[in-house]
Parts: sequence; C-alpha cells; structure tokens
Amino acid sequence: MRANGQLRLRNFHITFFAIALGMAGFALSIQKLAGTLRPGVATGMEHVATALVLVAIALFALIALVYAAKAIRYPGAIRDELRHPVKISFFPLVAKILLVLSVIFIERSMEISYWVWIVGTALQLVASLLIISSWTAHTHYAIEHVTPAWFIPIVGALIVPIAGTAHGFIEISWFFFSIGLVFWLVLFTVVMYRLIFHPPIPARLAPTSFILFAPPAIAFISYSKLAGLTLATGGPDGFARVLYFFSCFMLALVLLRLRTFARLRFALSWWAYSFPVAAHSLATILMLHLTGQPFYQYLAVVEVVVLTLLVCLLVVHTGRAVARREICVEE
Repeated sequence: MRANGQLRLRNFHITFFAIALGMAGFALSIQKLAGTLRPGVATGMEHVATALVLVAIALFALIALVYAAKAIRYPGAIRDELRHPVKISFFPLVAKILLVLSVIFIERSMEISYWVWIVGTALQLVASLLIISSWTAHTHYAIEHVTPAWFIPIVGALIVPIAGTAHGFIEISWFFFSIGLVFWLVLFTVVMYRLIFHPPIPARLAPTSFILFAPPAIAFISYSKLAGLTLATGGPDGFARVLYFFSCFMLALVLLRLRTFARLRFALSWWAYSFPVAAHSLATILMLHLTGQPFYQYLAVVEVVVLTLLVCLLVVHTGRAVARREICVEE
C-alpha cells in the first residue's frame, strides 16, 4: 500500500494546477457578473464568489503542497516533466493562478493584490524566459508535440496588465502585453499549421483546443485596461473589437466539435475547458461595461451559467476519478 502511495505521488503531475486555475477563473467570473446585476441578486452572487475564492486558494495551496512533496521525494520526476515537450507548458500555471488571484483581490484588498501580482509577475517572467528558451533550443521538439497548451506561457503574460495597470505599473504591463501578443500571433500560426496539416491532437489532449479562444479574450481585457477604454471615452476601439470578436469566432469554431469532446474519456486535461470559458465570459462582461448594450448582459449571464454547469461537471468527474483511483497513474 505504501509503495502504491509513493507511486501515486510520483505521478502527481503539474497539470493538477489547472484545477486551481479553473476555480480561480470561475470565482472571478462570478465576482464580475455580480457587479452587473441588481443589488439583491448581486449580494448573493458576491457571497458565492467569496466562497469560490476561498476554495480556489485552498485548492492551490493543497496542490502546491503535494507537488512540493513530490519535488522533495522525486526530484528526477520533476526534471522529467520539465524536459517533456508538452508538460513543460503547464509550469506557468502557478504564475497564472497568482495573477488571476491578484485581479480578484483588486476589489477586496489592494495590498494583497499588489504582493500576489508581484510574485506572479516575477514567476511569469522566469517561466516565459525558460520555456521560450527551451523551444528555441529545439533539442527534443517535433511538430506533433505542438498543442494549444503551448499558449499557456503566453496567456500568463497577457494577464499581467489587468492588475498591473491598477497598481500603476504601466510600462511593465506594456512589456508583458507586447510579449504575449506577439508570441500569441506566432504560436497561433504554428498551432494552426499543426492542426491543418498533421494528425489530430491525441484524445487525451483534445480539450486543450478550448485554449484557442483564451488569448484574444484576455488580450482584449488587457488592452482595454492599458488603453484606458471606458464607456465614457467612447467604448472599445477598433483593435479591441478585433480581439474580442476573433475570440468569439474561435469559440464558435471550437463549439462545432462539442460532439467529439463529449465522447472523450475523462482526464485531468478536461479542466482545460474551464479557464478559457471563464476568460471569454469576463471579456463579454467587459464589453457590457464598455458598450452599455443589453445584449452583452444576456450573453454574459448565459456564459457564466454554462461555466457553472461545466465546473460542476468537472468537479463530479474529478471526484469520481479520484474515488476510482484513476488519477495519478502511469501514463
């Protein structure tokens, strides 16, 4: 039994952090939607958001603790993940979780938000440098290794300005926005080439296709903060609209394959569904604030309801998989 437990610890992969990221994104979506509803409903939603924030933080702490135990007990396994052409892209999840939490705490505690943003931004810079350096060294990568998960390090850079502008770090925010935007365009070309001209992504990683619409959605939010866009200043400009509506198109493109996704066997990669949906719902809520058009209110509510159902489904499947000991097994 002890040997089995040690083996399961060794197989506790970096992808577990996607659960905490999904819950943090869900909490932020509920928090932001609450600000668009009438006072009575908004108060209840704010309480729900607070509970979800606590859940997200607890999950993050628990996963980090277990992963730290793995790092101490099996440092070689960590090195193997860092050398893995797919798993390496998941390491910036830690920075992304911190950056999302920094956005959440802007409305709760600016001091906490500040320090969480500082740590998250520093980790994001280190992760971006190390991972992009690894890509360009090209010692063990092939086109078959490319999946939408490669956007994860880039999306983190695009999140930085959201809280960064609120804390007055304008130039640093532009620095990260530039990195994220340019590398998103480069990687988007590579990913589309792989999807069009090469065999399909393995079923286990197919859910990462949802990440395709996350970068433009988050870039829209970050650009709006950097450009100081508000309803009073005329709402979204042309570039902001390009980012938002391109994200909408990519979302529609991914949804055309829903039947395919529904047939997949559950894996932790399913949590890749959650954060992109949360990101798009946040972009829609921002469009509501920038345009004042009721359509975006209805769309935001629909997206958050879908996100809620999705997270509930993921929690049930994850709990069932844990109970059946289908998690942390040899791949």
